[in-house]
Amino acid sequence: MLFSLRELVQWLGFATFELFLHLGALLVFSVLVALHMDVDKQTLEMSWWLVFSPLFTADGLSTYFTAIVSIRLYQEGEKRLAVLRLLWVLTVLSLKLVCEVLLCQKLAEQERAQDLWFGLIVSPLFILLQLLMIRACRVN
Repeated sequence: MLFSLRELVQWLGFATFELFLHLGALLVFSVLVALHMDVDKQTLEMSWWLVFSPLFTADGLSTYFTAIVSIRLYQEGEKRLAVLRLLWVLTVLSLKLVCEVLLCQKLAEQERAQDLWFGLIVSPLFILLQLLMIRACRVN
């Protein structure tokens, strides 16, 4: 079953613009991953940090957009809504960013023996899924 855009906006707490921003970043990230894995290393040298840069950029732009929306809501008198939206989006984005940084660090230093195991890397996503489950139950 696919969700409607209205349901996604309601459950995730992001604006439609932010959802499309993250989808575009995911598309560019997918192309860069394919290029990184397929292209010969001598012709195109690309680090994993460069491959993950669209996701980091989307997180930064989404944080900026959320700050603007929260300031406008606060100025319009919707103080509680502004603070709740700001806290929710910043929590989601910070958990997503921690997972991305840990994964990028694991992939960048894969040649060397590193103590990052994948359970630790995806643990922020498990926390995020639990928070989304709670939010989905609370939303009508």
